[in-house]
Amino acid sequence: MKADATCIRILIVDDHPLLRGGISALVAGQADMMVVAEGANGREAIQLFRAHRPDITLMDLQMPEMSGLDAIIAIRGEFADARIIVLTTYAGDVQALRALQAGARAYLLKNAVHKDLLDTIRSVHAGKKAISPEASYELAEHATDDSLTPAEIAVLRLIATGQANKQIADRLGITEDTVKGRVKNILSKLGASDRTHAAMIGVKRGIIEI
Repeated sequence: MKADATCIRILIVDDHPLLRGGISALVAGQADMMVVAEGANGREAIQLFRAHRPDITLMDLQMPEMSGLDAIIAIRGEFADARIIVLTTYAGDVQALRALQAGARAYLLKNAVHKDLLDTIRSVHAGKKAISPEASYELAEHATDDSLTPAEIAVLRLIATGQANKQIADRLGITEDTVKGRVKNILSKLGASDRTHAAMIGVKRGIIEI
């Protein structure tokens, strides 16, 4: 087992065992890094970080029990120097921005793990930041967009579940006219042609999850 003091100690947090296994195998072939622990959700991430104090944490965002984003916020709140790399399937600009604002040092798509992960780990360990080209493009593409308000996001979440305006009004305790106004704003801000299109854009950009 590699125990060199110069080794980059890594915590992997993802709810897919196959991905964790693939990353472990990738790291095992490197002389300068080692996996110290693996977790399957955000709660485990926090516990394992406290126990192992890894140099680098690889964090999925969408996991059961506690999301990766909430785990990043909690870990960074307790350990300000934590270096966390987000591994995700989604290049959505809103999701990427939330992760980076929460303190993630890098944002990498899972389809680029074999190509870019090892270099990203070394870069972040050296104090640099990194973001995948796809996510960079999405961030630049929407940098000047008028963002949805929390109230509009609440409506969009319910639109995505297939609820009509009256049902949304009942759920949120507002009038149907208020819902209609928010739907109009949502379509305009997202450049969506209809409600279904708006929900699809919302998911793709990471504004909402389904």
